[in-house]
Amino acid sequence: MVQRRTLPALVLLVLGAGALAACSGATDDEGATPTAAAAAPVDLRMTVWTANEDHLALFDEIAAEYVAENPDTVSSVTFEAVPFEDYTTTLTTQLAGGNTPDLAWIFESNAPEFVQSGALADLKPTLVNAEGYEFDDILPTALDLWSADDGLYAYPFSNSPFVMFVNTDRIAASGQPSPAELVGSDGWTFDAARDIAKASTDQLGGAGLIVRDFNYSLWENLATVWGGWGASPWSEDGTQCNFTEPEMVEAMTWIHEATFTDGAIPGPGTNADFFAGDVTMTITQISRASSLDGTFNWDVVPLPAGPAGQQNVIGQAGIGVFQNGANPEIAADFLAYFTSPENAEKLATYFPPPRQSLLNTETLVSANPLLSEAQLESVVIGGITDATTKPSHANFAQLQTTVRGELDALWNEGADIEAVLAEVCAAAEPLLQD
Repeated sequence: MVQRRTLPALVLLVLGAGALAACSGATDDEGATPTAAAAAPVDLRMTVWTANEDHLALFDEIAAEYVAENPDTVSSVTFEAVPFEDYTTTLTTQLAGGNTPDLAWIFESNAPEFVQSGALADLKPTLVNAEGYEFDDILPTALDLWSADDGLYAYPFSNSPFVMFVNTDRIAASGQPSPAELVGSDGWTFDAARDIAKASTDQLGGAGLIVRDFNYSLWENLATVWGGWGASPWSEDGTQCNFTEPEMVEAMTWIHEATFTDGAIPGPGTNADFFAGDVTMTITQISRASSLDGTFNWDVVPLPAGPAGQQNVIGQAGIGVFQNGANPEIAADFLAYFTSPENAEKLATYFPPPRQSLLNTETLVSANPLLSEAQLESVVIGGITDATTKPSHANFAQLQTTVRGELDALWNEGADIEAVLAEVCAAAEPLLQD
């Protein structure tokens, strides 16, 4: 489980980092920072959680072009890879120790935490005024999570939709209908997915339907399922627990029965990987397509519909500039360059962009060679448009841990679903009021 700090802790870290930065600056006899030092080219540092060599090579390429165009202000840009599991803990530790990076990736779940803390610089003036940036090209819905009042505190650089990958060999071998055909006839529902998953496991063994990375731990990934019921863990303003609302009770009942009654979803402790070939279908992000190695036939379709219709869900990451970093204005200028229309098109190879002009098959087909134009139109472009993000909250760290602990009682065959969800709200309500 990823450990993340709460908003009060983050605020203290940011304030501490600012104080340390202030104390560490050299001054002249009148207390001013020497102008010669300020005018020297600077070294920018950005924390990321990818160690993928292809990703980093592209980042370095764009950064080298920026340095070449701005030799008087920037001497280098370093991308510091931090393991995903320790990312936010490491980042907040850097803030506390006065080792603040200039820029950083930020989880969507922590977006309110960072935006409300005052840690991040307002990027909107820089991006709006950057020559050729075309700020209005960015999908307004992609900006929602990173905005406050009239400011923008991170750029939503990665917008990867959650989709359903299906093993068509297993589906055909068990005599089940094609999910793609069900999509075309409006029959692609969670009930249909459950039935296909159950039939395939009954006949072929293996596993049926997996919500990847959930593992009865990261409960927030179930948003890809409960969205079909119109459910949410808390109210839109983040002050009221919704786990006891009828929509959530119905969604969690469906998940529980699909697991413990139907056997369509593998239970706790089962280690199964769709990309190994013995799982019928998995809900995961489209970026996982790179794990397909041709050992079985597959397809990719949108998330199924539930009683409330079909809901698109994306995993989103933002890039922010720290106000207490050594070079916030230069860092913001680099971010404008890094995410310009031209470079956003390059980054689209790995990170689905928020720009409307790039959400077309012509742009995305070269970035996703395993997907057909029809798949790109349906699951990538369609999956980003009007999508919601996974749950986020200014107190998400404590909520994530608390809700997980209370939901543990749900993951057994004889669970009283309504009683467990009532306990979830009893534990979560005080944290929602903090």
